[in-house]
Amino acid sequence: MLFHNIKGKVAMRNIVKYATALAVVAGATTAMQAPAAAAFGDTLKAVKERGTLRCSGHNGSYLGFAEIDDRGVWTGYDIDLCRAMATAIFGDHEGHLEVVPVGWAQRFPSLQSGDLDIVIKASGWTFGRDTDLNLQYTQPYLLAPMRMMVHAESDIDAISGLEGGSICTPAGTSNERYLAEYLERTGLSAEIVAIERTEELDAAYLSGRCDGYFQWDVVLGTVRLKADNPDDHVFLDEVISAEPIGMIARQGDDNWIDIGNWVINALLIAEANGVTSENVDEVRANPPSPAVAKLLGATPGIGTQLGLDDNWGYNVIKKLGNTSQVWDRNLGTGSPYKIDRGMNALFRDGGVFYHLILD
Repeated sequence: MLFHNIKGKVAMRNIVKYATALAVVAGATTAMQAPAAAAFGDTLKAVKERGTLRCSGHNGSYLGFAEIDDRGVWTGYDIDLCRAMATAIFGDHEGHLEVVPVGWAQRFPSLQSGDLDIVIKASGWTFGRDTDLNLQYTQPYLLAPMRMMVHAESDIDAISGLEGGSICTPAGTSNERYLAEYLERTGLSAEIVAIERTEELDAAYLSGRCDGYFQWDVVLGTVRLKADNPDDHVFLDEVISAEPIGMIARQGDDNWIDIGNWVINALLIAEANGVTSENVDEVRANPPSPAVAKLLGATPGIGTQLGLDDNWGYNVIKKLGNTSQVWDRNLGTGSPYKIDRGMNALFRDGGVFYHLILD
């Protein structure tokens, strides 16, 4: 049996665990507050002088988002956004990007200490991170619905069916907090099994240590593929929350946030206008609109305001493609995961994403 009848002691264990987690977060918040700020242009200047962008990786592999092979080569959706940022600054990411392996709990201290220039690591936008930790977010580049996956043989068809059971979730993340708040709000008694290392977390669920797995639905889709039979694991219908995911910088450096925002928008504008890594040279030679001409550097006006070259948008699209290409390569049809974009598609395609106006 996968189910564990632990109802009696679980509630108290969760209360203690949640209170302890809040205390740790509160202490970390106070300790990290002072060094977080940066002045306008500081980060870009430091990155240019160093010649490399230091961007967050993962302490292992986070499937679809930050994966490292046995040769030390990084791939993934978040990694491609790191490459896009480096390309915007230097014209190419090759030789100009250092992916720094970092755990969930270390990502923000590493940013504030200067070990990282930017965090692009599946990180949700929350009030505490935005204010108490003096962090600053770009607009979202993903929207992450939070759902529950269970073992099909358990016949659980709703989250309430996990009463007395155990739920795996990544430690040190907003997922853990959302889950704890949900259990408290609904009165559901279940053990939270919080594990930081992704490989250990996935193994705990797949081995039957946990009856449920609470995470983004996109991430859960990659976890299913680790199973001997993916059909042995099913998503429950309820969506507990949907978390906006953005790039993160130190508070105060609006120039750095502007660069992140317009890198995200460059990928979206390219997709909306059918510009790909394959046809970008052709489109640049005969742009269909003033906005596309500016995006690709055929006409000036996209670089100086950001402290970049006017060709930065062209370079990003040439090297990485548009948003659709980045998705397909890492999460969609061109990846092992074959995950549909769903709400992360463009607004015109039934999703929620749209680009800002490039005037």
